This record gives sequence, C-alpha cells and structure tokens, in this order.
Amino acid sequence: MRTIRFLLQKEFRQIFRNRSILTMIMVMPVMQLIILPLAANYEVKNINLAVVDHDHSSYSQKLVSKITSSGYFRLTGYHPSYNESMHQIESDDADLILEIPANFERNLIREDQEKLLVAVNAINGVKANLGGAYLGNIIRNFNADVRFQFFPAAKFAAEPVIEITSSNWFNSYLNYRVFMVPGILAILVTMIGGFLSALNIVKEKEVGTIEQVNVTPIRKHHFILGKLIPFWLLGNVVFSLGLLVSWLVYGIVPVGSLALLYGFISVYLLAVLGLGLLVSTFCETQQQAMFIMFFFMMIFVLMGGLFTSIDSMPEWAQTVTRFNPVSYLITVMRMVILKGSAFRDIAPHLGIVAIFAVVLNSWAVLNYKKSS
Repeated sequence: MRTIRFLLQKEFRQIFRNRSILTMIMVMPVMQLIILPLAANYEVKNINLAVVDHDHSSYSQKLVSKITSSGYFRLTGYHPSYNESMHQIESDDADLILEIPANFERNLIREDQEKLLVAVNAINGVKANLGGAYLGNIIRNFNADVRFQFFPAAKFAAEPVIEITSSNWFNSYLNYRVFMVPGILAILVTMIGGFLSALNIVKEKEVGTIEQVNVTPIRKHHFILGKLIPFWLLGNVVFSLGLLVSWLVYGIVPVGSLALLYGFISVYLLAVLGLGLLVSTFCETQQQAMFIMFFFMMIFVLMGGLFTSIDSMPEWAQTVTRFNPVSYLITVMRMVILKGSAFRDIAPHLGIVAIFAVVLNSWAVLNYKKSS
C-alpha cells in the first residue's frame, strides 16, 4: 500500500500540473453534453417538398395546405411539369415531389379513387423513409376526411370497429433528448477514460521517465494500479458532472438508484481503463496509442446501440456487440435512469463488464515489461 500511495501522489501531481488534461476532463464533457443532445435528433423536420399540380382544384389546394400545415414539410414551390421539379431534387433543393394529376377532384368524387405520384430523393435514406412515411400518412388522413364528407358514418356502424389507445412508458412525450442524453454520457465517459489511460504510459515512454520507474523494485501490478486509480476517480468525476448537467439543463432525474448507477460505472471504468492501459503497453508513441484507441472508439460508438438499434443489426454485428462494453453501459444507463431498473435487472450486464475488467487489466499487467 505504501508503494501505491507514492505512485498515486506522483500521478496526481502530473495530472494537476497539466492544465490541458484538467480542461479535457472538466470542460469538454460538459460542453459536449450540452450541445450534442440538441443536435442529435431522430425526428425529421423541414422536409423540402416540390408540388406539381395539374388539377388546380379546391381539393388539390386543401391537400397541399394539409401537408404544409403539418409542420414537417416546407413547400419549395409549384412547378408546371415533373421534369422541372426534378431539377430541384438534382440540385438538393427538394427532398420529395408530389405530382397531382389532372381531374384529381373529379375522379376522386365520381370514381371514388385517384392516384398520386410521390418521388423521394433517397440519397439520404433516413430522411427519405421518414419523409415518405409522413407524406403517405397525411394523404391517407386527407382521403379519410374526403370519404367521411361524402359517406358519413351511420348512427350504428354496420362494420365492427376496433379502437386502439396507446401510451408511451418511461418517455411519455417521446422526447429524444431524454433518450439520447444517457447514451451520450456513456460515450463521453468511455472516451475520456479510454484515451487518457492509453496515453499515460506511452507519454512516460516518450519522455524517458519510464526507465527510472523500471529500475526500481516496483512490481508490475503496483505500477498498473498506480496508473489505473487516478483515472478511475476522474472518470467518476466526469460521470457526476454529466448527471449534474443532465439534471440542470435537460431536467433528467434518474428514476432508479444512484448507488446502482455508480456501482456499475465503477466496474465499467475498470474495464475501459484496462483497455487503455493494455493499448499503452503495446505502443511506443502517443500517436500510435491515439490511432489504436480511435479505431476502437469508432467501433464502440457506431455499434454501441446509441444511433442504431442492436436488434436491427445483422447477426454477425450483434455477435460483435457482445464484445463491446459501451453497448452494456448505454443499455444500463437507459434502464436505470429511464425505467428505474433494479440490481437483478442489470446483473447480467454487470457480470459481463466485470469479466472485461478482469481480463483486460490482467492482460495489461502481464504485457507490461519492465525490461523495455
């Protein structure tokens, strides 16, 4: 313990002497947590719509008014032909084209049917799918209004009708910030812990102080613990700041136990810091460590379930995510903060993360060579 105490004093002095590290730890996560949830939004709005109206009737005008008043579409203009409206899609000034055929109102009233053409710019797949779905739903509602106008429902309906009443649990108003903030906080804690621990040993190799440590009788596990504990404490500080910002800025208060959250994040930080220390034992320069950690972080973020549901991934990708510690943290953060899950609910995730922590830190201890 006396050896570890001296190592901790050395590490904390180095950390507090480096103002850039303190800025990275204290300021950057707070700013990112404030800004990123405002930009990360799954709801698509301001979809540019070009209309080609060959009918110019009251019904076509009502349809266009219903679409623009929904709040999701922005009318970029009327065009006399489909080819002219295509120029707007080619120049990215329009996302969808709605072509209303001639005699739209007459055919709809007399023949009880009519066809509309919807062309979607699919260069952005997410915007195309959601924009086309929004527009199709609005057109169906308009069709229902027209049918009700000419064929009002009888006092006693001849056909059985099923009514569906839905309720949203854990996020009643479908607020995307409530959904995104816990996941973004998980990513920030991972990045801070992973990058700082990965650069720590490598920095001493570049400066040359690692040679002074190697000639001392310090054991390898003491050395790794001396590097691990300071950043473990700082990781908990970053997590605490993130919870504070989530409450002050977004009004998100964890439904579940804070002690349970801190218990999981404590074990999780051991796994992430172990990965960073393992990377640093393989690398000789900070540039190498940065590139390797960047490789892992890209996989962790994109395949962690923050932006894409893990269940919708192909089977091979779901298998890969089982070795992604970030996916477990994002899941647990949402379970505890939004659902109020108890220990028995997160126990399987905690067990897997604990295995990661043991394996990665043991590997880092075994791979560190004092003779280097």
